[in-house]
Amino acid sequence: MTLYDLAKPLLFSLPAETAHRIVHRLLDAADGTPIAAAMADRYVVDDPRLHVEAFGQSFDNPVGVAAGFDKNAQIPGALAALGFGFVEVGGVTAVPQDGNPRPRMFRLREDEAIVNRMGLNNHGADVVGGRLARTDAPVPVGVNIAKSEHVGTDDAPDDYRETYEQVADGGDFFVVNVSCPNSQGFEELQNKDAMRAVLSALKDAGAGPLLVKLSPDLPEPAAEDALDLVTELDLDGVVAVNTTTERPSSLRSDNRVEEGGLSGKPIEDEATRMVRFCAERVDVPVVGVGGVSTAEGAYRKIRAGASVVELYTGLVYRGPSVAREINEGLLELLERDGFDSVADAVGADL
Repeated sequence: MTLYDLAKPLLFSLPAETAHRIVHRLLDAADGTPIAAAMADRYVVDDPRLHVEAFGQSFDNPVGVAAGFDKNAQIPGALAALGFGFVEVGGVTAVPQDGNPRPRMFRLREDEAIVNRMGLNNHGADVVGGRLARTDAPVPVGVNIAKSEHVGTDDAPDDYRETYEQVADGGDFFVVNVSCPNSQGFEELQNKDAMRAVLSALKDAGAGPLLVKLSPDLPEPAAEDALDLVTELDLDGVVAVNTTTERPSSLRSDNRVEEGGLSGKPIEDEATRMVRFCAERVDVPVVGVGGVSTAEGAYRKIRAGASVVELYTGLVYRGPSVAREINEGLLELLERDGFDSVADAVGADL
């Protein structure tokens, strides 16, 4: 019985967003203190077999935090102390946004899932960029860049560029979010020409390493168009995938009827399929996201072609030890299958 096991019933008795805010504040309070050092002693798994090199970055382990958990770059150091190998902050927009009306986050407890329609609430690129510039996290920090709510498709390239320029100095890599299901105007950005315009504007601004985040709901031809752009524009990686608006028939929770993006265990298999789909078509690293909560699930994505993986919902349901448990489990799986390192296992099933 862990401390989180004791606290979880209380946290889960609160609205999901309220519980998230409490956890966030506790981690913020611990960041940079002896508490964080004690957390690192407990949760960080230090083993060279976990080391991965991808899109110009060195990762001490392949398990990262997905965008959305630390929207405003307030706790990357504390998340590193929980044993994560990297953190993706954001989504960040050029101007501050309040997001959608509450309630806007819902647990599907029976399904180990979350539905959110947050709507890219964040402090804005100026504030987040300043915070990133002052951050001294011991792990790579990526920045998820998104379109401002009020901006139309034609003006989106300039909007993304403005956001990038304000966060450029503090980020180690940059993820272009053209697939958010909870904010207006993103569906149009998944058109190949619109996506090319956004990505080209960021390339012209010198953005890099530059990755694009794909939706699991893209029809196969549209996904192939997006991957063609990765090659055409010489991008550095692909993030597969965002949340989904689909609702699998297996869902049991009453909250399955809520609108928004679904994340967690129900999308795990589809997300892994998309990792493989991407890895078979591009010669750049793939970041695997969607339903990761166990070593076995992370390992399936790695063998399907993911160089590193990210999670968010798994942290909610499994608690602060999830990165340690996944990393320890990965070491056992690597040894079982005769791999010398995570890097050796990437794409083993392709």
